[in-house]
Amino acid sequence: MALVSILCTSKNEEENIARLLDSLLIQEPPVEIIVVDAGSRDRTQEIVRKYANSYPNIKLYVKEGTRGESLNYGIEKANGDIIAFIGADDEADKDWIKHIRKAIMDGNDVIFGKCVLIGKYTFERVKMFVDGVDISMPGTNTAYRKDVLLNVGGFDSKLVTAEDIDLHLRVVKAGYRIHIEENAIVYRYTRASIFKFIKQAFWNGYGRKQLLTKHGDVLTSSHSLGETLKTHLSFLGMLRLISGMLGYFCSSIRGQK
Repeated sequence: MALVSILCTSKNEEENIARLLDSLLIQEPPVEIIVVDAGSRDRTQEIVRKYANSYPNIKLYVKEGTRGESLNYGIEKANGDIIAFIGADDEADKDWIKHIRKAIMDGNDVIFGKCVLIGKYTFERVKMFVDGVDISMPGTNTAYRKDVLLNVGGFDSKLVTAEDIDLHLRVVKAGYRIHIEENAIVYRYTRASIFKFIKQAFWNGYGRKQLLTKHGDVLTSSHSLGETLKTHLSFLGMLRLISGMLGYFCSSIRGQK
């Protein structure tokens, strides 16, 4: 049976990383679990090392830099022919890898799983389509054949954020076979505070501008301005929209320097 390398990056995730690792340890074998930490200042590395001492298929690496740099480093270290990505603050369904592996073995190159949002701050994402494929699917709960990742050059390490959407776009344009697997489920816990919620929205907007700068000629949005506003009519929705616009404009200004 094909080895699946499960890759996640972390930074200051001491409150979440144990929950993630517990959910990964019960996945259908064989799997290796790779955590690339970006220089946590809390107990994240300590917690992962304790798990690694008890479970030889868990490996901890430290690589500071952008998320793209950390992800590419993890890809280099991965031994599996299939690489699955998940967030450090997520939780995998017990049959997640079982469905990922089967979908790849059925002849698909890239798998987008189903994310179930848990928490107070949940909103519809603003979708982005390329050649009929929604490339705005979150990077967590995606899986690739390793050779596909290497062929397209991995993640763009120069991007501050939205490196996952950028990768999706390049894979689509390269013509690889993408499959949406509804049975491959990951539970995503939304931001626990207003401050973290605003921060995430800011960087989402920042990343969207970076994407448009790099790929503006091929990107189209499934949402008109009116449709986007319609999904942000609540107080939190407007806060999210304003924060995202601020991130977008900050990225524009920085890009002009």
